[in-house]
Amino acid sequence: MKEIFTTLFMMVATGAIIGGVTNYLAIKMIFKPYKAIYIGKWRLPFTPGLIPKRRGEMAEQMGKLVINHLLTPEGIQKKLQNERFQSMLTQFAAVEVEKKLKTEETLEQLLEQLDINEPAKMAEDKIGTFLEIKYENWMRENQDVAIKEIIPQKLVGKVEGELPQLSNWIVQSAKNYFASEEGKESIQRMADDFVQKRSGMIKSMLQMFLGNVKLGEKLQPEIIKFLNHPGTEELLTSLLRKEWRKLLDKRTAEFEEKIGRDSLLQFIKQTVFRFVQVHEIFQMPISQLTATIRPYIISELIPKASVGLSKLLADKISVLMEKMKLNEIVKEQVDSFSVERLEEMVFSIINKELRMITFLGALLGGLVGVFQGISAIWIL
Repeated sequence: MKEIFTTLFMMVATGAIIGGVTNYLAIKMIFKPYKAIYIGKWRLPFTPGLIPKRRGEMAEQMGKLVINHLLTPEGIQKKLQNERFQSMLTQFAAVEVEKKLKTEETLEQLLEQLDINEPAKMAEDKIGTFLEIKYENWMRENQDVAIKEIIPQKLVGKVEGELPQLSNWIVQSAKNYFASEEGKESIQRMADDFVQKRSGMIKSMLQMFLGNVKLGEKLQPEIIKFLNHPGTEELLTSLLRKEWRKLLDKRTAEFEEKIGRDSLLQFIKQTVFRFVQVHEIFQMPISQLTATIRPYIISELIPKASVGLSKLLADKISVLMEKMKLNEIVKEQVDSFSVERLEEMVFSIINKELRMITFLGALLGGLVGVFQGISAIWIL
């Protein structure tokens, strides 16, 4: 009887050991050995392990798995169109944008963080180039058009209505100047220059008639008297109106030729930059620049932009995923993992289950040993 139990125990133990060790070796052979083992030129069977041997195929299949079953365009579209996701995206964008809009950094400092140096100068150059292009295009289209057909009639009438006031201002300014000591000296210089350039006889006659009195002293009151005459302003107004109407009848090409292209462009640029203070804008804090529009940006623009961006991404996600080639990214990532790292990842997830498989092998081996022992005893 003792021999029977000993035989039965030995068969059960042998079967359990064989079953457990076999399963343990099978599990280990999934990853190990990491590299093929050679004896001379002969490669040892079952080396390398299954995963190292099929690593390339596994990486490719994992890439296809991710694209075809995990990160599908349909799944991402559903997520992007989810109201809760859009609300979270809007809240996140609003918080981040508000932080930037309330910063005391200047616009120039913010752009320099993005490696955009001297943004004010760059902006001026861009605006200047834009104005030049617009000017050239406009001049090409309107070079044969009369100026009066370009200027609004209301402006033409307003200018003509202001001509008498302009004449009055010119006359008053001239009177004030010629009545001053500076004006008197200017008259004397011109008179002396006039006399010096005359021939000897005329010069002698002038000196004889004037005696010790300077010619400038004679001319100054006459000039002021002429300026005080009512007809002077009327004459000046008539001359200005005549020249203004001649200017209106000119073609724009003639006007450009008269003034000069560079001078006109310089005047246009100076006028624009006088109203658009580019350097001052770039030196202002962003919080000050956006103070008036910040509520609109946060409460209206950000929500609309978030919804629009979600919709755009949802519509284009298939194309984006195709362009990104996610399957290749996954394949490259798996290929870049060391086999040791892959083994560690797998065993960290299913280590408990793998131990159970080893125990199951031992259990099944033991049961086989029981049946073998019973069969042997029965036969004997």
